[in-house]
Amino acid sequence: MSEALERAGGPAVGWETAELEGGPADGTRIRVSGRPRVLQVTAECPLEDAGHDVRVAAVYVYRRVGGVPPLRYAWDWASP
Repeated sequence: MSEALERAGGPAVGWETAELEGGPADGTRIRVSGRPRVLQVTAECPLEDAGHDVRVAAVYVYRRVGGVPPLRYAWDWASP
């Protein structure tokens, strides 16, 4: 578990490294603060007709698993 304290114009914020398991972001390492229960990952989807000012993204949900380091989030394949 990698921890660092940073200042962001206010009180110190504790960050720690977490790893995503399964799904499209499998193996991705990220930094989170406050150990959120759920993370949302988005992936841009290409448009066939790029003439519109529209963006489309697929949404994937990752839920925190366990409470012991290392911090991990597993893909929730059943999420909408």
